[in-house]
Amino acid sequence: MTDDRRAGGGGRPRRVRIAQVAAAVVAAGAVTALAVSLTTGGGSSSAQQSLSTAPPATGSAPPPPSPSPSTSPSPSWDGKVKVLGDGSTSDTGPQPNQLKIEKLKPGEKPPQFVVFSWDGALENDDHLFSRFRKLAKENNAGMTFFLTGIYLLPEEKHGLYRPPQHDPGNAAISFPTDEHVKETLEQLRLAWQDGNEIGTHFNGHFCGAKGGGDWSTDEWRSEIEQAVSFVTNWRTNTGFTQEAPLPFDFRKELAGGRAPCLEGQKNLLTVAKELGWRYDASSPGEFQVWPSKAGGVWNFPLQLIPFGNKQVLSMDFNFLANQSGDSTQGDPRKYTSWEKQTREGYLDGFSRVYNGSRAPLFIGNHFETWNGGIYMQAIEDVMKQVCKKQDVRCVSFKELADWLDAQDPKVLDQLRRLDPAQAPDWPTYLK
Repeated sequence: MTDDRRAGGGGRPRRVRIAQVAAAVVAAGAVTALAVSLTTGGGSSSAQQSLSTAPPATGSAPPPPSPSPSTSPSPSWDGKVKVLGDGSTSDTGPQPNQLKIEKLKPGEKPPQFVVFSWDGALENDDHLFSRFRKLAKENNAGMTFFLTGIYLLPEEKHGLYRPPQHDPGNAAISFPTDEHVKETLEQLRLAWQDGNEIGTHFNGHFCGAKGGGDWSTDEWRSEIEQAVSFVTNWRTNTGFTQEAPLPFDFRKELAGGRAPCLEGQKNLLTVAKELGWRYDASSPGEFQVWPSKAGGVWNFPLQLIPFGNKQVLSMDFNFLANQSGDSTQGDPRKYTSWEKQTREGYLDGFSRVYNGSRAPLFIGNHFETWNGGIYMQAIEDVMKQVCKKQDVRCVSFKELADWLDAQDPKVLDQLRRLDPAQAPDWPTYLK
């Protein structure tokens, strides 16, 4: 399905592949699936509670074509770092601005971790990537940007993508313009230098039949390798010559991802463990509890947070689905109340654990302008209110994994026994 919309509302006219997606909606404690067709620009889409019962496919997708390495790095780069491969990436040393990892002392109350994460990470004409990157810096926050690999692959090169169970060059989201690729590269450089994590949202955002829930381990390997290749070979794929390399070795930095529509985690975890990933953020619908490992990697799910007398998953799309159903442009007269409801839902979820178990709060988002941009404003307000509070650490998923790995397993077991709002006598409980 195509139309002639523009990515993010600007730039040259281009094809847009519209994703058929589903939202995870929580009502009265039960998770149900609501199918929604999104028609927003820039390829944004949602997460869902996976209800697929189809068996995994047994075949594997063909490997991506091997790009020819470029003979020289970008002329605009000063050459003071170790340039890798075709000059798309580089090794500039340890990432700056990282959380100081400390083991809890006996009886010490844990910090309150909050992770803001973004699916897709495209800098389009709305400039939301740069907006929230700057906002994080202003509020001493680290975040996780789950980059969609094909967002570094211009539309005219879409045939380089070989999606599992789909024709070459096919995707359920739109490919970017050249200008959007360049702008996204710039934001990725700055985000990493600010201390944020660059994870993966894979590539084609296929959901439902022939999506991630139907993919075999071999197909997930192909999807991951292509996602990595689009980052590590963007110079060859795009032909750009004036842009500086990314300041990190993506193969070493990549520590986890979030699957489109939260589908296929079982087979994905097998591959993630093989690759040495630290965590996976593809599991939906858990209450706010201290994390545990699944398949040998940390399981960082979307969480159930308050929504009136119900609970919804901690992602912008799930508030939208409860407020305006299958429309991303609902009744403008309700925007103010919906924004307040969304902001209060996040803050109530934060307060429940900040004053209770101190379990990490996970918030997932898309760079979007649904319902007049109210979900973006709600997240901005939440970040400003919570990240500078006493004992709060707004961090990336990778930093949280580092902190968890440094703790005494017995202490983590004690923390997992707490209900979200349960505040024990910490000196006695963690003695």
